Amino acid sequence: MARWLIALAFLLVLGLPMAMSRCTRESRAPTDAGLPALIIVTPHVPQIREEFARAFDEWRRREHGEGARLDFRSIGGTSEIIRALQARYNAALAAGKYTLSDTGEVIMEPGSIDVDVMFGGGTFDHGRLKTGVTLRIDDGRAPPRDVAVPMSVPAGFEQPRLDAWFGDNSIGAGTLYDPDQHWIGTALSGFGIVYNRDLTRELLGRDDLASFEDLADPRLAGWVALADPRQSGSVTTTIDAILSAYGWDRGWRVLRAISGNTRYFTNSSSKAPIDVSQGEAAAGLAIDFYGRTQSQVVMREGETPETARVGYVDPPGEVSIDADPVSILRAGPNPELARQFVEFCLSDEGQALWGFHATSTETGAGNPPDASGALLGPRRFELRRMPIRRDFYARFAAHLIDKVDPYQIVSDAAPAGWRSAIGIMMGAFAVDTHDDIGEAWRALRDARTRALPAPLIAEAETLFYAFPGTEQLDRHWAELFGDAEPRLPSDAKLPFTPENYGAIRAVWREPAVQSRLAIVYSRCFAENYRRITELLRNPVAPAAAAPAHAD
Repeated sequence: MARWLIALAFLLVLGLPMAMSRCTRESRAPTDAGLPALIIVTPHVPQIREEFARAFDEWRRREHGEGARLDFRSIGGTSEIIRALQARYNAALAAGKYTLSDTGEVIMEPGSIDVDVMFGGGTFDHGRLKTGVTLRIDDGRAPPRDVAVPMSVPAGFEQPRLDAWFGDNSIGAGTLYDPDQHWIGTALSGFGIVYNRDLTRELLGRDDLASFEDLADPRLAGWVALADPRQSGSVTTTIDAILSAYGWDRGWRVLRAISGNTRYFTNSSSKAPIDVSQGEAAAGLAIDFYGRTQSQVVMREGETPETARVGYVDPPGEVSIDADPVSILRAGPNPELARQFVEFCLSDEGQALWGFHATSTETGAGNPPDASGALLGPRRFELRRMPIRRDFYARFAAHLIDKVDPYQIVSDAAPAGWRSAIGIMMGAFAVDTHDDIGEAWRALRDARTRALPAPLIAEAETLFYAFPGTEQLDRHWAELFGDAEPRLPSDAKLPFTPENYGAIRAVWREPAVQSRLAIVYSRCFAENYRRITELLRNPVAPAAAAPAHAD
């Protein structure tokens, strides 16, 4: 009997997941092999894939009299996807799957590539599709030459159609679609703050955060979760928006203070929202999808996004908002079906999937109907993304889960061109010196409560926010590398200001110099932080002993 019971339990363990999986598959869009199939490569999560597969099939049956299958291929994040597509195109071109027109244009026939569409990612990534790959042509008709072969093709919509969908092709300093239509935005992505209302109430005395500067409040010391900007593109985009919106001096000061509050630096941008929801951190930077989804996961019955334990905010006037595009790939098997998918994404049916309540919920039962009388919106999963069409907010604001109009809150500040400084400088003054900056920041906070002499606190604050100066750089470079080549370039010792940034960035382009400077920068910042802790924890220490720290 014991053996039979063990065998039965074993069968249940194996069989239950398979039964659940079968039920899940049956709830998704039809997989009829006879239907036209669109092959889509995407970084989107399974919930998005399921809702779009079902809704596109239903939409196409109404609009074109026949359904369609979406065959999603998920091979990683956007960087991995771009590399995989580059490999496909390079292989196809190397195999001769192209012809040259009379004007020398590279022509690839449909089916030369086995993927139709890239769906999701940012405008930067889809811009790389447009840039494409390079083909070396040596056909005897002209000297050998390199020709750019875009991996995407124009969608080909008439301008009045685009105007009806988008209005002005702008959001803040960004655009909603490529002017040549190599990519078309389908949703909007914000880069803001996820926070735990229970903890912000306890630590700050208020439920909600509203500004990136809120994360610099010393009362949050040890309670902020951040991803390493050298590992996370979304966090780098957020930090770049802070610098661009606040300006050089204020921006770097805010980032230094936020870093002082940081509990850890992770290599995964999805970790911060999870830890915030579990009370391991009070707040962190996050892409809107991660923040709002985590809020949805832990939402208690009867709560709304405005009252849930986990909140998310795109700070008005400060937030960077980017289009989340779709691109039709060159030489995919089914270009007409790909174009129909783009059209669907911009329809009311497609846009409602991003922001409406699920129709299976009590609230979603009140969603407005489409032309056929079926309810707009997702069926099972509330995706909590921002639709891209301007008119959608005017017509359907009451039905959106998140009451936010991205066109009203987006920062108008154009990227200042300092993004390339974020990885190396934050790596040095925050990530690689995490323990030291945390100690110095807490010493500053405690010094204010202890009412230490104002000149001493002012000296410590100046030192905390300083960038390495010439004396420090020379000294640490000599200690570490002596006279070994490469030498420390003179431009590397310029004061770190926006006026000098171009010259300093040029120095960083030499890999050997940049790798050595990263170590030297870290030693300089660590030296300053330790000096701050010494000054404030032992205030009798002579201030004159402080190292040179700024020019």
